[in-house]
Amino acid sequence: MKKQLLDNASDTSLDRVDGAVKVTGTATYSAEYLVPGLVHAVLVTSTIAKGSITAIESREAEAVPGVLAVISHLNAITVPGWPERKQPAERVPVGTALRVFYDPLIYFDGQPVAMVVAGTREQAVHAASLVRVTYQQETHQTHFEKNIGKAGVPLNVQRSKNSPFQDYQRGEEAKSENTEVRIEAEYTIPTQHHQPLEPHAIIAVWEADDKLTVYDKNQGVKSAQGQLAQAFKLPRENVQVISKYIGGAFGSGIRVWPHTMAAVMAAKQLKRPVKLVLGREQMFTSVGYRPYTVQKINIGATKDGRLIGIVHEGTGQTSMYEEHLERTVLASRTLYACPHVATRYHLLPLDVNTPTWMRGPGDATGMFALESAMDELAFALKMDPLEFRLKNYAESDPERNLPWSAKSLRECYELGAEKFRWNNRMQAPRSVTQNGLLMGYGMASSLYGFHRHPSKVRAVIQADGSVIVQSATMDIGPGTGTAMTRIAAKVLGVNAKKIRFELGHSALPDAPGQNGSATIPSVGSAVHVACEALKTRLVALAREMSERFKSGGQVVVRNGQVYGSVDDKDGVSYADILKCHHLNELEVTEESKSGAERDQYSMYSFGCHFVEVLVSPLTGEVRVTRVVTCADVGAIINCKTARSQSIGGVVGGIGMALMEHSEMDHRFGRYVTTDFAGYHIPVHADIPPIEVYYIDKPDVHVNPIGSKGLGEIAIVGVAAAIANAVFHATGKRVRELPITPDKLV
Repeated sequence: MKKQLLDNASDTSLDRVDGAVKVTGTATYSAEYLVPGLVHAVLVTSTIAKGSITAIESREAEAVPGVLAVISHLNAITVPGWPERKQPAERVPVGTALRVFYDPLIYFDGQPVAMVVAGTREQAVHAASLVRVTYQQETHQTHFEKNIGKAGVPLNVQRSKNSPFQDYQRGEEAKSENTEVRIEAEYTIPTQHHQPLEPHAIIAVWEADDKLTVYDKNQGVKSAQGQLAQAFKLPRENVQVISKYIGGAFGSGIRVWPHTMAAVMAAKQLKRPVKLVLGREQMFTSVGYRPYTVQKINIGATKDGRLIGIVHEGTGQTSMYEEHLERTVLASRTLYACPHVATRYHLLPLDVNTPTWMRGPGDATGMFALESAMDELAFALKMDPLEFRLKNYAESDPERNLPWSAKSLRECYELGAEKFRWNNRMQAPRSVTQNGLLMGYGMASSLYGFHRHPSKVRAVIQADGSVIVQSATMDIGPGTGTAMTRIAAKVLGVNAKKIRFELGHSALPDAPGQNGSATIPSVGSAVHVACEALKTRLVALAREMSERFKSGGQVVVRNGQVYGSVDDKDGVSYADILKCHHLNELEVTEESKSGAERDQYSMYSFGCHFVEVLVSPLTGEVRVTRVVTCADVGAIINCKTARSQSIGGVVGGIGMALMEHSEMDHRFGRYVTTDFAGYHIPVHADIPPIEVYYIDKPDVHVNPIGSKGLGEIAIVGVAAAIANAVFHATGKRVRELPITPDKLV
């Protein structure tokens, strides 16, 4: 088995193919396209959390030089795909996305209520400050804890008997109550916002009355294309969505948000290209967040450490107009061999904007509770936390009663523990100090579902032997283009420098959005299949050229040439093959998708994290001082970019555990942590040495490349590992994130 420390494997990696354009500033992001006649839009947002608009006074704003329009529900164009406005306005049924500038109703503080469009952004910002909106205010409810009794089963779940969010039970729920050693606890994760460094931005251009081009910060250009085409009743091919470079998203760019619709509406109304860039404050109310979630776990075992029962209940926050569901309780059904398991999931609608998926959605939330509870139970049993997990290792999926497609979690535990020197851990809390600080060791498991979606790829070899590979996939930062280039280079036997991977445009072959750790399994498989097809075509053309390629030996390709056998020293180049057949290029388009294997195997990525912390007994300050992370994600495609993904996940987990908390003033239903001064995220000084290891063993059942998702599993479990380390250091169990000093002193 190949166990790899990626710091020592850079010779097998490609540097980022887009690295040069990013560090030199020549990469073009959504707000940076130069479009003739461009004008600028700025949103005016509501200052109440619930009610309705009674008046909008915009004359002073309209008098500002350069202002072209002040758009609101009073004068906005009709979006053809939306239903006719009702008079008087009625609140939408649950499951309806927010329709911007549609009616006077207010659903949350920060909702767009008007938009100023002007010749420059400065003019628009000034004019927006002059728009006066008056409201008829209604009593709002934004406090999660005070309203949790109103939570219930989501309507979407009630309507679907096959929903994975239905109440689940195997064995007897009561068994959790009657175990020899039992832990019952409640765990809370507050609202947390994505906050990538690049704010969301859009440039909307109507090329004609029925043709729209959008430069948008979006994680799925194909889905955005479909949503915009549907909304404006356009042929899908008449809508183009372009998002070639994205400065981080973490899930915030998965859907078409109201600000995108607002810009498209304004561009059509004014017959001018319109640019809209969200301010940092608006990022907190415009593009979703990780929802506030409370979880209750009742978990019990025998005295010798055999799990008997788990009851896991989760309640998440959503808006009054949409239901956002997350996988919060699902890992408890699968990760450990436990005969009696019950899970329940509820939603609490509040007067807030809709949450969305944030890195490791649901699983990062749920695994904080499950892995904290496992640590608590191990302590109650007087067992080592790793030993306890190994004792309850699931050799097959206990939920679906299927074999794993591949599972090397045991090897992850062994490798991670060895590199971390876990065997030096003393069982008793507060037993180790360093320079007057309390030292603690903690660990947690990690699990994330495998997702593979139908994907198409076009591969073209040109007359000079260079290769273009195309897909409408995205890159929100993990190095998609680099990984796809490496796959193509390996299959075709071509130097990676001769391959160009094109992405981020809806005119390219179909691909899913970049979310759910599905890009490498889905698009990577399609790149492999397309390049294999292209190679087959090249070999067939070579066979037509020379008898030596028709011999019984195995024809091989390497270094951009076709050889008659493995030992053949004289090959014919791809360029010469095309020249011989009078071809300027050779093109194939192939699709790759799942088959019957999804019903034959249970497919997951697995991993674990080991964390060392130092805690000041005087101030309660926590410092993460060392991390070892190890994952089983199938074959590693590109070591350097994979390592970056894992480091980024740990950094996100440190923020989740110790810092991130969107604080709301419930008197007004308004966030007060709306900048980087108030909303804390990790900086370089907060990040310790992070060792990254992979098992790097292909999963032959999941797809042609044997690779599974990495992006989400990199953060799942990190917060729990830190919380467990803090307990080991201090003897204090913190069940509500973030772990701030006030909770430890």
